[in-house]
Amino acid sequence: MNGVQLLLVIVGAIAVTGLAQRRGLQPALVITLVGFAASFIPGFTRLELDSEIILGIVLPPLLYSAALNFSFFSFARNFRPIIGLGVGLVVVTALVVGVFAAWVVPALTVGTAVILGAIVAPPDAVTAVAVGRKLGLPKRVMSILTGESLVNDAAALTLFTITVAAVTGAHTLVENPVLLFLYSAVVGIVVGLVLAVVAVLIRRLLKDSALETVLGLIVPFAAYLLAEQFEASGVLAVVAAGFAIGASSSEAGYETRLQERQVWSSLDVLLEAFVFAYMGLQLRFVIQDLRDAGESVWLVFGVGALVLLVVLLIRPVWVFLSFGRHFLADRIMRRKIASDERLRERMRRENEARIARGRRPRRYPVYLGWRESLVVSWTGMRGVVTLAAAAAVPLVIANGEPFPGRAEIQAIAFIVAVGTLLIQGLTLPALIRSLKLSDPGQEQYDREQAELARTVARDASVSVFAEFLAAPPPEVPPELLVRVTEMVAERSDDAERDPEPDDASRFGEMFGTLYRRVLQAQRAAVVAERNANRLDDDAVRGFLEKLDYQEAAIVSRLGNRL
Repeated sequence: MNGVQLLLVIVGAIAVTGLAQRRGLQPALVITLVGFAASFIPGFTRLELDSEIILGIVLPPLLYSAALNFSFFSFARNFRPIIGLGVGLVVVTALVVGVFAAWVVPALTVGTAVILGAIVAPPDAVTAVAVGRKLGLPKRVMSILTGESLVNDAAALTLFTITVAAVTGAHTLVENPVLLFLYSAVVGIVVGLVLAVVAVLIRRLLKDSALETVLGLIVPFAAYLLAEQFEASGVLAVVAAGFAIGASSSEAGYETRLQERQVWSSLDVLLEAFVFAYMGLQLRFVIQDLRDAGESVWLVFGVGALVLLVVLLIRPVWVFLSFGRHFLADRIMRRKIASDERLRERMRRENEARIARGRRPRRYPVYLGWRESLVVSWTGMRGVVTLAAAAAVPLVIANGEPFPGRAEIQAIAFIVAVGTLLIQGLTLPALIRSLKLSDPGQEQYDREQAELARTVARDASVSVFAEFLAAPPPEVPPELLVRVTEMVAERSDDAERDPEPDDASRFGEMFGTLYRRVLQAQRAAVVAERNANRLDDDAVRGFLEKLDYQEAAIVSRLGNRL
């Protein structure tokens, strides 16, 4: 791999991303198509990366960033559908594709065909989430898609490891496949959590936003590599670390949080652009590999199209079987509640008791309807893990013979990855628009939670003002104290409004000091309410971000006097 060529690919991918965004197009699709064309440029050499580089360098920061910005509470609320899609569907896809591929591809045994199934099983939610965010998909759908993307890679890669070991005769730490699966998951999560605790402790000692941000950049790579040393899931280690550090982010300084948001956002754009460029640039060389292996390009691409069709069909069938069952159960339960007065009364008393204990009332679970299920069923675009796993297929088996069907596996995996990206990626926006999805109940709930966060913050401010007036700075006129308090109260009550202190040195100093005390009290109050399960985590995250920008504004104006 040529370093200059790699740099040109990255720069080109970023440029195409900018042009696509300016035109209102999906960057992933445009980059991939441009990559197709670029791969046939005369003299263009293959951009080849070791699978360990993709899995160990490209994947961890993408997963960590997603986990860092994703609410664990949302993950927990949607645990069943997330695990159903992220684990259950991955296993079913691998087995169904394996059986089908073994039937239609003579070069593949059942074992090698299941390896192909494991490779093409995990979807990549990057494109789906980007489209959903732009078109306003309901929050619950977005949470399910994001949560699925955090666990399906681990399931697929563990299954890939198990099947490759079975085919090649290699030994694994745990011979039983089910126990290996459990070991990989449990140890991976433990490694991630332990590393997160260590990182948080170190961050408390650093007290420097630049160093804390650098530490955050190291965490995903350390989590992945450390878990892999224990032959556990590096993916789950990264996700667990991201969840844990994200939950404790309120302990860091506002500068660290603001810097990390920008750093991870920029890194996401860079890595995603590179991944899709890398995918597109493989087309010519996939064809070349098939020819070198003596295979018919058209035949393999035809078989790949059939496997692609199977992959496209499995997800909708799974979604409507599982989600449809929940939808039916939901309707039955609602009718039971509507017709059973004693049940309604019992639920009312339970909620009153929860409110009396200072907790939020229990929300009756609302399952996805057919429109939301249809969208979820069409978000199976494959990506970086499929390409990396295909590249990781061994060259030989234990007895030294060539790995059977390796060229076909890699070609079909490429066809599935590109096919799902183009077919589903191009049609998903139109599908979402045509269904006109909305969730009035969720929107009302979000407004209520945002108002509750403001109320909690306002109450915290009152306590700070009372303490300030009870013990004011010495030799300060009472009218100045009142003026400072009123101005801080006015501005801190509106998280959208920037603080604007006077230029007078004494006034500005008091204003800034009191304002920051208010912001710190508000931050602590809303976090405490969230931890007590009385305030939604998403509402808290949004409110804390506004407080961070307010604190940055006041420090910027009065930094030399604070």
